[in-house]
Amino acid sequence: MSQTIAAAFFVGDAVTDLIAFPGTAHAMVEAMVAAALVLGIVIGGWQLRLALESMREQERFLETARGELARIVDMQFVAWGLTSAESDVGRLALKGLDAPAIARIRNAAPGTVRAQLTRVYAKAGVSGREQFMAWFFEDLMHERLLPPE
Repeated sequence: MSQTIAAAFFVGDAVTDLIAFPGTAHAMVEAMVAAALVLGIVIGGWQLRLALESMREQERFLETARGELARIVDMQFVAWGLTSAESDVGRLALKGLDAPAIARIRNAAPGTVRAQLTRVYAKAGVSGREQFMAWFFEDLMHERLLPPE
């Protein structure tokens, strides 16, 4: 806000000098600097508007991607035949939580959560949380990593 006031003062001073001392070098230089300042403000505002529009578009894309990932995870959990509890535990594992943290969130015993995670990993055909997470993210990267033949 104070920058806008300072810019307005400078532009006003340049206009006043142009009217009071037309054609002098000082007035002409001040007028050119004022014009450059106004042009900079206009271009800066335009760039800011473009950046904000781009951020809004990226946020819409991210929300769409989140929803699509959630849909894919849900479909895969159904395909693997996970129970409701296993699905909940699986989602929390995908968010990066370990068994003790999941147990606290679900008000369950850590041993129960570890057993559920073991069943989730077995149904998914993976050996642990890292492979479980990679199963979903590998699809997002458009290329499956195949073992060498």
